[in-house]
Amino acid sequence: MQEDRIKRELQFTADGSHTLFVPSINEHYHSVNGAVQESKHIFLEAGLHHIQKGPVRILEIGFGTGLNAFLTLQDVEQNNNHTIDYFSVELYPLDMETVQSLNYGEVIWPGHKDLFHALHAAKWNTPVKITGNFSLHKIEGDGNTCELPTDIDLIYFDAFAPEKQPEMWRRSVYDRLFTCMMPGGMIVTYCAKGAVRREMEAAGFEMSRLPGPPGKRHMLRGIKNKR
Repeated sequence: MQEDRIKRELQFTADGSHTLFVPSINEHYHSVNGAVQESKHIFLEAGLHHIQKGPVRILEIGFGTGLNAFLTLQDVEQNNNHTIDYFSVELYPLDMETVQSLNYGEVIWPGHKDLFHALHAAKWNTPVKITGNFSLHKIEGDGNTCELPTDIDLIYFDAFAPEKQPEMWRRSVYDRLFTCMMPGGMIVTYCAKGAVRREMEAAGFEMSRLPGPPGKRHMLRGIKNKR
């Protein structure tokens, strides 16, 4: 997928939140059954809420619209249960005009739209303090080749689907992610394909198939066992 041919269309999902549609690959950034409820279910409820330590170092593969980062920021600020160092890799950042058209500020956390915009306005390739509890480090690059942070506790694996972005769903990627994680670290993804589960297991993760969000039967969660 080349940057110069990416056209993105703003669309509503079933829970009233926006997503983006990419006609060139016939792919949405999120589930049309509800972008916000999908992200909450997979990345917070099946991921962050099972981390029993702090501070937490999160690595996201696919910053995209910033939805996962914004939901994580909201969760931390409202519950005051973690301090987060949030790293996110993105090869094709959105322009601010597109960012400003997204309704996450109004739908997710009314009165805090400025924090959503702050996530996107933050400089790339350097840590930026968004709040006292949440630091963001956006990495502009290819998740296959860019330098990844270490000592990661939780990975949000949110690349486009395997049939749309196959280069992100292969053993070499999972090996890199396994290496950068702490023992006992966790990876969560919306994808539940058997081939993905088997390759993540081959990389060393202990995999579980969990109930998925509305419109999707299953999702995957993996643990890097302590040795």
